[in-house]
Amino acid sequence: MRPIAKTRRGRRAYVALGVLIIGSSAPAVALAVGQPEAQSAIQFSVDRHQLVFGQDVVVTGSATTAAAGHTVQLQFARAGTRTWQSLGSATARSDGGFRFAVRLKRSGLLRVAPGTPTSTDRELALSNPGALSTGGVSPSASTRVSVAARFDVSPQTFNALAGQAVDIRGRLLPGLVGREVRLQGQGPGGGWQTLATSRTGGRGGFDLHYSPQSTGRESLRVRFAGDRLNAWTGVHVGQLIVYRQAVASWYDDAEGTACGFHAYFGVANKTLPCGTNVTFRYNGRSVTAVVDDRGPFISGRDWDLNQNTAGALGFGGVDVVWSSL
Repeated sequence: MRPIAKTRRGRRAYVALGVLIIGSSAPAVALAVGQPEAQSAIQFSVDRHQLVFGQDVVVTGSATTAAAGHTVQLQFARAGTRTWQSLGSATARSDGGFRFAVRLKRSGLLRVAPGTPTSTDRELALSNPGALSTGGVSPSASTRVSVAARFDVSPQTFNALAGQAVDIRGRLLPGLVGREVRLQGQGPGGGWQTLATSRTGGRGGFDLHYSPQSTGRESLRVRFAGDRLNAWTGVHVGQLIVYRQAVASWYDDAEGTACGFHAYFGVANKTLPCGTNVTFRYNGRSVTAVVDDRGPFISGRDWDLNQNTAGALGFGGVDVVWSSL
């Protein structure tokens, strides 16, 4: 063997005859196999340049058939560095083709480099030493791959009284400490507003605390703005319904209603517009009813639930309920 290249740290890299040698031209990546003037080519591509943590990226390429049976190495350098690490090796097929499927945790660069010489390479070098290229050996041109972070959190409906704290827990993957996670809410206006922030702890875990101050409902999402290692990500985590405590009674609405229609889940209120949707909770049950009547006209009561609404809640008589308005 003879030394034919140097690493950036000054160590010599030895490559026996017949090893796949990758240059840096684009779009093809040049290979030197045999005599220096006998240049061939290798082409490679990735199936995606943007992926989410946990997804595979597939790298395929085609080398000169003279390199069939020799190895190539897939290498990775995370974003912001030029330190290359091996992700694995593959042997070129008889037609010169090769394939890698790898799962990346972080954004960075991919390239293909000559692999460690095989026994076939060494045997060929012994039988035909004059075929060894004297040209420089260099890795392929690199290609950038962006890996978005991923949230591991279960969407759900959050129910709370105004002023009561709501906790949203989950993990941000890959699990790194100190990343900022934002809880955002989307109300009737449609825009997203940041409600709370937290930083990830061990294994990427986070715990967001939010204390809503007014009744109503809004969509919730968690969002990571991205950094040098991973691209941004966001995910819907459910609905938040904020209630107040109110006094309700129930009645049978078999007769006509003040709004002129009967909602199956109906409720009477003195002031809300006809057709307004209101969600009620009582003893762990919830139902969304429609204002279709006026009342109750007894002091101290806020709602009059029709027989269907009361039945769905398991409600009877006069009692305190949670109402979203």
